Amino acid sequence: MSSSSTQLPQSSTDSSPAFPPADHTANWKNMTLLVQLRWIAVIGQIITITVVHSGMKIALPIVAMIVVLCALVILNFVSILWLRSRRSVTASALFIALVLDVAALTAQLYLSGGATNPFIFLYLLQVTLGAVLLDAKLTSAIVAIACASFAGLTIFYEPLLLPGHAPDELFRLHILGMLLCFVLDAALLVVFIARISRNLRERDANLAALKQHAAEEDHIVRMGLLASGAAHELGTPLSSLSVILGDWRRMPALSHDPSLLQEIDEMQAEVQRCKSIVTGILLSAGEARGESPKITTVNTFLDELVSEWRIARSGATLSYGNAFGLDVAIVSDSALKQVIYNVLDNAFDASPSWIGFMAERDGDTLVLRISDAGPGFATEMLAQFGKPYQSSKGRLGGGLGLFLVVNAVRKLGGVVSAKNLPQGGAAVTMNLPLASLAIGARSNDG
Repeated sequence: MSSSSTQLPQSSTDSSPAFPPADHTANWKNMTLLVQLRWIAVIGQIITITVVHSGMKIALPIVAMIVVLCALVILNFVSILWLRSRRSVTASALFIALVLDVAALTAQLYLSGGATNPFIFLYLLQVTLGAVLLDAKLTSAIVAIACASFAGLTIFYEPLLLPGHAPDELFRLHILGMLLCFVLDAALLVVFIARISRNLRERDANLAALKQHAAEEDHIVRMGLLASGAAHELGTPLSSLSVILGDWRRMPALSHDPSLLQEIDEMQAEVQRCKSIVTGILLSAGEARGESPKITTVNTFLDELVSEWRIARSGATLSYGNAFGLDVAIVSDSALKQVIYNVLDNAFDASPSWIGFMAERDGDTLVLRISDAGPGFATEMLAQFGKPYQSSKGRLGGGLGLFLVVNAVRKLGGVVSAKNLPQGGAAVTMNLPLASLAIGARSNDG
């Protein structure tokens, strides 16, 4: 099992499930962070208004400021409901959310002293968030809106009335307010920029994984085309060999020699096996899953597969155990059968004397475990498991079997893992969701 077979599971032509773009998924997470930041802003404004109005006895337009706070609360509830109805968020939506936050901050500053309010520098928080979350064009728009708002507040604002405060005391209060604004800016930037950066790193990792998957699937398509062409080319010489062997069997010089007849029969069996492999390749290459489906069950599918493999590998000792339990109806898939054949063939190459094949059920997952008593996987092969051209056989172009296995199982929504066993040998485990094999799900594939 430490190397790979060259038979081709043809599942690369299936359409993959639709997923939202990775950057839109990251934007969804970042939008939830903006909602959390807005809740913090609402709580902070309530505390600030209470302290200034009741504690410091400074007159404020309470009714108007409460209206702005209520608008922020409504905006947050609308944002939460909107986020629950979708899986992705565009950059334009983030831009609109930031513009609304700038508008709310501008309204509150207008009602509380305009540019003379030390909390005017909270605009820097919105600008920084825009620079991190948006592209250059949208960031420039946020900067322009914030600067225009700041400039407007130097002219248009409701002045604060501070009766009974000396000029020195007013200056001290302004400095204290600036200090509090700086602390808020710094704390919020540290917390939220760190979380946003983590979301962006996850987005970049997802994009890299998608690019890798696309490259692997393109590799599979090219190999599938090559295999299909090779199968067509091999069909004619194999048919010719079958006819020639049939003629030899009827020749008097050969038909009276039992040993030669036995060898001719063995050659005919091998030619027939080659023709079956070629037919399977062509069928898999040209047949979309769900067309002319064969309805079967998990246990029947596995039992027939093992029986066919044993016939083809008469010298193999296969220990087969089926603990799946209550049977489930599925659509028989030639690609899945070829995947399992590949792993069994790998195990046979590494350990002709013994192969273990165990089928189990784990909830809604079919678990197939194939083990052998061979030398196991090399450490570097385990580290690169499922990558093309990773083989212990040393053949040029080898190592494609497990690569195809991993990708074919992944197309079905499953995963493949490999490990070396403590007692020696190796094991490959395939976890396949039963939903991807079910009749209803398979009839919609293509």
